[in-house]
Amino acid sequence: MATEVALHPIEASPLQARRERVFLLLAGTFIGAMAMLNIIGITRFIRVGPLALAVGVLPYPLTFLCTDLISELYGRKRASAVVWVGLAVNLLIIGTLWLGQALPGVPAEQQPPWQVLPLAEPVFLPDGTQVQGSGELFGLIYACTAGAVLASMVAYLAAQFVDVYMFHFWKRLTKGKHLWLRNNGSTMVSQLVDSLVVVGLTFGAAFLRGEQTAGSMALLVRDNYAFKFVAALLDTLPFYLLVRYLSRYLEIDPLAEEKMPSGEA
Repeated sequence: MATEVALHPIEASPLQARRERVFLLLAGTFIGAMAMLNIIGITRFIRVGPLALAVGVLPYPLTFLCTDLISELYGRKRASAVVWVGLAVNLLIIGTLWLGQALPGVPAEQQPPWQVLPLAEPVFLPDGTQVQGSGELFGLIYACTAGAVLASMVAYLAAQFVDVYMFHFWKRLTKGKHLWLRNNGSTMVSQLVDSLVVVGLTFGAAFLRGEQTAGSMALLVRDNYAFKFVAALLDTLPFYLLVRYLSRYLEIDPLAEEKMPSGEA
């Protein structure tokens, strides 16, 4: 017989402990994936098959899988709470970037050799700054991420709340049936919102300055959304399996929230 993990004094029972630890794992994965998106952001563009993507997009589909699992197992209020905590982490990232850029650097002779990078030719950063000759490593990262993080915050809030709302809309409409519909329907709509907002805000200033064309931005939206669309389809089977396993392991009825009177949900 398996031995239960020792309970903390605030944990009322082994079942409650399991539920809270799984919630912590899902919420932590969500926040970690979202933080990676904002930190590495557009520091590099990569090829995934025929698609050109910002490297920060890679972990992003995990955020929607986690919020869908939290929505299904723990309810809309907890899913919304995780979205707000994610916003707080976004603000922490922005504040840390701003503070690192605002504080004075050490003298040039004390800088490590990788601190300043030589540039073969002048480059325009996403914030419109032109850098030539050489660039400070953190300054280049800051210019590539600060604006993208602000755009990501707006896109993040819009997309995640759309995802949570659409998930529960489909769940109510189908009376808890057709799990694939609320998983894919909510994610695909919210991912489109995210792709449009984040590309528009990240590269909108460059478009107005004539450094980006409408066609290139449309391609970025297309590739960004195509990757997320395929990822949403691929996570359907893991979502089914995880809901099936976790609902038994945690002794949670996924339809319990829908059975409550409307004033209590």
